[in-house]
Amino acid sequence: MKNQIRTLFLLGALSALLVAVGGLIGGAAMYAMLVLALVVNVGAYFFSDRLVLRMHRARELSAHEHPGLHGMVEEMAQRAGIPKPRLFLVPEGQPNAFATGRNPSHGAVAVTAGLLRAIGPRELRGVIAHEIAHIKNRDILVASVAAVLATAIGWLGNLLAFSGLFGRSDDEEGSAAGSLATVILAPIAATLLQLAVSRSREYLADETAARLTGDGEGLARALETLDALSRRTPAALHPATASLFIVNPLTAGERLASLFSTHPPIPSRVRRLRGRLGAVSRRPGELLRGAQPHGV
Repeated sequence: MKNQIRTLFLLGALSALLVAVGGLIGGAAMYAMLVLALVVNVGAYFFSDRLVLRMHRARELSAHEHPGLHGMVEEMAQRAGIPKPRLFLVPEGQPNAFATGRNPSHGAVAVTAGLLRAIGPRELRGVIAHEIAHIKNRDILVASVAAVLATAIGWLGNLLAFSGLFGRSDDEEGSAAGSLATVILAPIAATLLQLAVSRSREYLADETAARLTGDGEGLARALETLDALSRRTPAALHPATASLFIVNPLTAGERLASLFSTHPPIPSRVRRLRGRLGAVSRRPGELLRGAQPHGV
């Protein structure tokens, strides 16, 4: 219910913003923005997963490609009690992963090419379990819609900058307009993300993943490795989609990256996994049977 409320809040906030812009422009722009708001809302709700995957140039992996990885996804989905999500590969060198989809029946897990090269089967299993946990916990709709809407707001800023609303785009006034639009709209998009995508969702997904695998240490090691490698391997990603990934893919310390940060610190996540969750996963009766890693 909370996720549904957050989704409605996001869609309503974007509609209000578009209508406000239409009112500012005046004339027929108000009606045009109303139509645009309807189109974006419907598209964000029903097609956010496709849009996000397309934004990252993700390619669906057939059952014959990476059978071990498919086996991990199927095993974790069965343990979570959800349908097996579709599996995608993102042509990105930075090791990372994300999940998307409006519900478990339309779930998708995407891994980067760098992820498959960077970690072993035990750690990869923890990463897959984390993404399956997001689908099981039904928080991927909020994150996917938030990413699409924040991106749409960024596009709106570009449109305003070059539309002549604040000035002409072929002179210094146009350049100033672009800066003004970015300064105003980027914090709005970031605020929507911060309000909608709670940092607690990552802690919950970590906890759920540790229970699914019975191996909190595997995920803890994966998080440490991915955090270190992501800092050394830049990724050409839009800040609005950063909240979807298991670790923040943006370069640490960048001002824009910090605006859009929706991840809790990796050391905090690792401490939780190695503390309470790691202990729980090793208790007699808690370790799930048959949790042997598949080859990739």
